[in-house]
Amino acid sequence: MSPSGIKIDIFLEFVKFTCKVAISLLRIVIFREVVFMENYFVKGERKALALGNRGPIHFGSDGRLSQHICEAYSRYGFYVFQSVLKTDELNELHLDIESMLERAPVTEGSELNQFGQKALGVDCKAPTFFWAAPLSDPFGGTPAAGGRHPVKMPEPCPDPNTPEKAIFLVLGSLQFSHACLRVYAHPSLLRAAATINGEDFTPFNEALFIKKCGVGASVAWHQDGLTHWESNDLDEGTHGFNFMAQLYGSTARNGVWVVPGTHKLGKIDIKKLVEAEGSPYLGGAVPMICGPGDVVMSNRQLVHGSFANTGDSTRVTVNFGFHRKSSVLGVKAGGVHNAEAIYDAKRIEDRSRVIALAIDARRKRFPKEDSFCYKPFVGRKTKDVWNIDSLETLKDYNLLDLSI
Repeated sequence: MSPSGIKIDIFLEFVKFTCKVAISLLRIVIFREVVFMENYFVKGERKALALGNRGPIHFGSDGRLSQHICEAYSRYGFYVFQSVLKTDELNELHLDIESMLERAPVTEGSELNQFGQKALGVDCKAPTFFWAAPLSDPFGGTPAAGGRHPVKMPEPCPDPNTPEKAIFLVLGSLQFSHACLRVYAHPSLLRAAATINGEDFTPFNEALFIKKCGVGASVAWHQDGLTHWESNDLDEGTHGFNFMAQLYGSTARNGVWVVPGTHKLGKIDIKKLVEAEGSPYLGGAVPMICGPGDVVMSNRQLVHGSFANTGDSTRVTVNFGFHRKSSVLGVKAGGVHNAEAIYDAKRIEDRSRVIALAIDARRKRFPKEDSFCYKPFVGRKTKDVWNIDSLETLKDYNLLDLSI
């Protein structure tokens, strides 16, 4: 063999050796990452369960949320109400949401569903179905939603057999589901809203979060709210809260994580927070651990987010939020969920009629249940009566969302 041939052989052997070393090092890095994540999830769950902010929803003799619940909610910024939704209601939600997803566009941008029929939501003016690549972070580090997600979350490699994109968010969900509409009017939850935001509380918006196992996208760390951060009247409840009803439960792998207490600290520089930590795995964060039918009441000002769902269970969250009337009346806002506008009294009343319609829908499904009385509509001449065709009247109702 010529000297040049020997040199080539030596070079090829060196390349093979280098590749083997690189692969071994990569495996070590991946293994360490997996071990770190597992420990992070286990420790986070342990911390979450030790907080003391979970239990049945309970009210005092005055009809308001029990004091210990209010105190825990104020301290941590969230509270887990256990077993709010019972089996029958969960089954109805499951059927409605499965039907909704079957009737959704078969792919992003398609006007047809999987049955070749006109897809749900394609003729809506308001935004409805949102798609993301499997295990991706569609918002992190982008200007989306006012740039409130400044840091990108880890994006694991999905199974090659997963679809190119999947639905991860549905806005304006009440127009697509009678079951979601009825949950929206759960009397205990509306009584809780009246305790926290006052009897003249207003809607915010409603959504479904779909986090399928091995597919569900992450939502980067953020705080909700855009309008009142510089206000002299800012306090821990200014930007309202969300109820997060869990259809199948919520785990450390597929659930929302929060940094307790951050709802009291004003606008936080999340980029600096992550840089100080050295990674997106914030040490002070805990996951929302829930069973099926649990409902989390979560302050919108909390630093919160979720990791891509690499676990073996799917999370479906029925999400709906409420505001203090004083936080929205006369405020110029929007631009994220809908067009920018001034929220005058008529806008608030028009958007709030969904509450009245939902209350009537729930009353007819659960006639033995004590319905909630929404005080702003007491004595109102126009009555909102639910019937089987009522969802048609809600088309594009979320164009009137009260986003602040």
